[in-house]
Amino acid sequence: MKRIIIVLTLIILISCTDAKKAKFGGFNQKFKIELLSCNGEVVRTWISTGKVLSEENTDGYYFMDTKTNKLIEVTGNLIITEYQE
Repeated sequence: MKRIIIVLTLIILISCTDAKKAKFGGFNQKFKIELLSCNGEVVRTWISTGKVLSEENTDGYYFMDTKTNKLIEVTGNLIITEYQE
């Protein structure tokens, strides 16, 4: 049974695109979230403690903020990038 799970996991990972692999493996990584104004200026920036997740059936995202250690829920024009310290 254990071998079947390993084989299925390998098949899934091999068949994924690079972007899907990165999204799947994004846990325990920090991300920078930038909220943009209507004219494209950055009006707010957060660093997440881990993966940024998208809300189902909405255009919102949520994550834990490293500065406040609180849950942040945000929607709008966002740029989400992997954070390199």
